[in-house]
Parts: sequence; structure tokens; C-alpha cells
Amino acid sequence: MEDRLGRRGREGSGRDAGSSESISRGGFWGLLGVLLGLVAINLPELGSDPWPFRPGSVDPQGPLAPLVRAAGEEWDVGLARAICFLAGLAVALVGAVSFKRRDFPASSAVALALGVALALLLPSTLLQIGLRDATAPWFHTNDSVYQIEIAGDLVLDGENPYGHDYRESGMERFYTRDGTVSERVREREVSLEHYAYFPGTAITSSVWRLLPSPFDDYRLFVLALTLAGFAAAMVFRAPLGWRLALGAVVVANPIAVRSAWFGQNDAPSLTLMLLAFALVTRERYRWAAASLAAAVLLKQFAVVAIPFIALMMVSRGVARAELKRVAAVFAGVVAVGILPFLIADPVAFYEDTVKFGAGTYKIVGYGLSAMLLRAGILEDRDGSYPFALIAVLTWLPLTAWLLLAQHRLREGWVGPAGFAISMLMLLFIGRTFNNYYLVWPMTGAIAAALVWLAPGRQPGSGGAQPERHGEERTGGPQPRLR
Repeated sequence: MEDRLGRRGREGSGRDAGSSESISRGGFWGLLGVLLGLVAINLPELGSDPWPFRPGSVDPQGPLAPLVRAAGEEWDVGLARAICFLAGLAVALVGAVSFKRRDFPASSAVALALGVALALLLPSTLLQIGLRDATAPWFHTNDSVYQIEIAGDLVLDGENPYGHDYRESGMERFYTRDGTVSERVREREVSLEHYAYFPGTAITSSVWRLLPSPFDDYRLFVLALTLAGFAAAMVFRAPLGWRLALGAVVVANPIAVRSAWFGQNDAPSLTLMLLAFALVTRERYRWAAASLAAAVLLKQFAVVAIPFIALMMVSRGVARAELKRVAAVFAGVVAVGILPFLIADPVAFYEDTVKFGAGTYKIVGYGLSAMLLRAGILEDRDGSYPFALIAVLTWLPLTAWLLLAQHRLREGWVGPAGFAISMLMLLFIGRTFNNYYLVWPMTGAIAAALVWLAPGRQPGSGGAQPERHGEERTGGPQPRLR
């Protein structure tokens, strides 16, 4: 019992994200189970459903040419899935040689988790980038990533990506799948006339585009920030085993894996939002505000987290003067990112980032808008949809109730849990519902779990007491996975 408690005291306090020297047997075997589960879930679908590109020729060149040749100069799921299977086998072999160990070095557990994540993320992403480098920039990519890269180039040239005409940028060739130019596509694809993403994407892309080709592909930035999600999970105060297991889920869940190679750009914002929740638990409130502001600049969805994180700080007894400084940091970071583009053309900025997503883009997905369309209540996918009215009648009252519950309970975990519920409702009533959007409420749920698992939390006490710098927290029994 003393040995068990001693290990819990060393690795459960979470005073520093990487301070623990070992992970217990239960925590280690729990991590192995999670990693094998991620391999099993990812493997059958890894690399499936790519865009059906038809490039005229493939000319492997550059540092990724050997990988392209190994794949037969075409998109090949077999290579990525074989590496995924080998990662699962490696996890099993680690377990086979670890039966008699009572505890395990934390560094080994971290290396194993990141190794599996890289095995799932890297092969498909590098093959896509290599194939793109061997053909043309409008092949083997996604329109969102391609447009973000073009926006980065515009920023480097001193031009405004908002209000820009993308119909002759090369992006129009993406939609024909064979690289040809189609006037019908130029007229039909409304995304060629709008840049729907917040300024953080263009800013980060402008920096990433300074790298040598083909490593200036924005998907590598997405992949790097996906992996950074593991580090964000490690910042929480939860026991080490839980941080490792849930951190692995953050970086290697099927949505994150597909987003990296396919080209969906949510990971940078998700990681920064997760880090903001973690920094609140560490009493790094200004850094949390800066991280949340950066998340907002990279994806509008992070705006939903603002009231929940703010109320977390209030519930922890943060002084009013400090709250003002926190608000100033948040506003300052957002202003630095948005004001240059807003001043350059406020109308274009509004129409591209707000009006386009809410009322211009066609109805897709499985949410309320698609249900109303199928029921015949809405006329067509390009018609009007009363999103604002529906949001006022449903999402706003629900979010207000969640915030009220968070204020009354004064439990830290209720903040990210409330965000997850609010985000899920917003996605459901939105005009567009893409499957990968579900990673947002999932990340909120993981953050809630990591906050709830923190040592010293008093379940049912009505709220966790704010920590003081330099003091340990104590509390009742914690979950056995450490």
C-alpha cells in the first residue's frame, strides 16, 4: 500500500508535465491497450476515400521520390496500413517483454505513444506530399489546404487574401480532378471567390511557405500541430497514465489521422484550445488567454470556448485586476492577427469569414439543415437557411444554461464539458456539417476528463479550490490508471 501510494504521489501530482520518472504497471498496460485500440480502429480505413485525381503523368523527384516509387507512383493504402500494422505489432512486443516489470520509465511510455502516432500520421501524409511534388500543386491535396497556401503566398507578396479572386490561381484546376481549366467550375465553385478561414491560417502559411519545397506543404504544419496536441495533454494535472492515454487519443484518433494526410486544417486550433484549458489548470492565465486567442485566429470554432474558459478563471477566484490583464492579452493577440486584414478591406473580411460560411456555402452533411432539406422544408442546397434564428432559439439558450451550471457547480471540468456540448449543438444546427467537425466536441470531452482526473479534486464537493503556487493539492482516491 505504501509503495502504491508513493508512486501515486510522485506521478499523480502533475506539478510539472514531464516531472514523473515512472509510470505504474496499470498505467502502462492501460496505455498499451489504448495504443492497440487506436491501431485497430485506424488500420481498416487508413488512406481510404482520397480525391479521385487523374494526373497526366507522375515524375518522382526530390527527397520524397523514393517513397513515391515504392508506392508505384500512385496513391497506395497498402504501404501506410502495413506500417500501421507494424506499429501495433511493436506495441504487442513491448507488452510481451514487460510482463514482470512493476513500473516503467515515463520517457519510454512517451516515446512509444509518439512512435505509434507517427506511424499512423507520417506515411500517408508524406506520400500525398510526394505525389503532389511529382505532379502539380493542384493534385493530391485538399482545396482548403491549397487555398491556405495561396493565401500565405499572397501575404508574402503584400496582398490581401480576403476579397481576392481565386478563379485563376490554380485552385480552379483542383476541382476538375485532371488539372484542366473549366469555365463552368469557375462559375460554380463559390469558394473560388471567398477566403473563409480566419487570418491565423494565412499568417502561419506565410511563414511555413518559406520552407524549401516540398516541405512547405501546409499539411506538415497541420501534422506538427497534431503531434503538439500530445504535449498539450501532458500539461494537465491528471495522473501520468491518464495524460499519456488521452494524449494518444488526441493525436492518433481516426479524424486526426485522416485530417493530416487529406488536408483538413483543424488541428492547429484544436491543439491551442486544448493547451488553453490546460494552462488554466496550471494558473497560467495570461498564457491561456494568448493560446486561446491564437486558436480563434486559426479557426472560428474556438470562439465557443471563450466564455467557458473565462468562467473557469472566475470560478477559481482570479482577482479582477488579473482578469483585466488576461482580457487585454486575449484582445491584443486577436487584434494583431485580425486588424491588418480588417483595416485593409472590412467588407471583404466580413463576407468571406462570416457571411460565406453562414449563408453562402451549400448545405452538406448530416445536420439539421440536411434533414430539413431531405424533408422538403428547404428547397435546395444553395437556398436560404435560417441559421441565425435557429441559433438564437436553440444554441444560445443551451449555452447560457451550460454556463449557469458551470457557475453554480464551480467544478473545473464542467467548463470543457460545457464547451463540448455547446459545440456539438452548434455543429448540428449549422448550414454545413462535415464529419471531421466532431473532433471539436471530442477534444472538449478529453479536456474535461483530464481536468476531472486531477489529484486533489473533491468529487461532489461543489467545486475545486483554486491552487496556490508552490502548494500541493490533496484529495480522495483517484482512478487506478496512473
